[in-house]
Amino acid sequence: MPLDAALAGALHIEYLRQQDVAISDHPHHALFQTSTIDALLDGRYDGDVTFAELGKRGDLGLGTVDALDGEMILLDSRFYQVRSDGRAYEIEGRTKTPFAVVTFFEPNLIQPLPNPMDFAGLCSHLDALAPDAATLYAVRVDAFFEHVRTRSVPRQRKPYPPLSEVVRNQPTFDLHDVRGSLVGFRFPIKTQGLNVAGYHFHFITEDRNAGGHVLGCCLSSGEIRIDHEVDLGLELPAGVELPMPGTPGREGEIDRIEREG
Repeated sequence: MPLDAALAGALHIEYLRQQDVAISDHPHHALFQTSTIDALLDGRYDGDVTFAELGKRGDLGLGTVDALDGEMILLDSRFYQVRSDGRAYEIEGRTKTPFAVVTFFEPNLIQPLPNPMDFAGLCSHLDALAPDAATLYAVRVDAFFEHVRTRSVPRQRKPYPPLSEVVRNQPTFDLHDVRGSLVGFRFPIKTQGLNVAGYHFHFITEDRNAGGHVLGCCLSSGEIRIDHEVDLGLELPAGVELPMPGTPGREGEIDRIEREG
């Protein structure tokens, strides 16, 4: 069953074979994604695309690492892995990822943060700046954070458990009075299962020493940048299928894992 017709009409989706992942041209306002969030939910944690290959597809993004070994942040063309100790480490090019989404970040909108806000306030403000709910957006927020709550996950071993089991005892981290960057995306509701519908952010400190998947934050000053995306290159590993639109139960499962921790 294809993705929703409204999404297909608003976004050009390119299905890629693994051997076609690396390209020489620099795409503009285009996302590249390997695998799907549904596959990750089901415990498909084996890496499929190397970070060297992924780096040819973007300079900003997020995802995870082979065997679900932590949270991945791509910022300014450098890949970082936040492991279960909360610390950030640079990722070698030969390492692989089972799930990631990246873009060459070319913001259409740059605006200073108008006032201090929490995570819900930030998402509401971003909605006002980018009101088209059917469009994908890449977002970068460089700011001073009074507080950021993040999480990561430990490396898994086979047989891999589903993601809902992994996050039950996930380590969380509270960072206070730090400068850093939120990196993330807003996907339309109709893409749930393909990716996370709504906002999905990872964080890394300015000194690139700590971060993780964002569970909450309070930021007081900074700059917002938004890139309106028009294309999506989607690489599906062998055995991974496109999600069925409106599959019962998965929306709540994703929401619990991504937002509630």
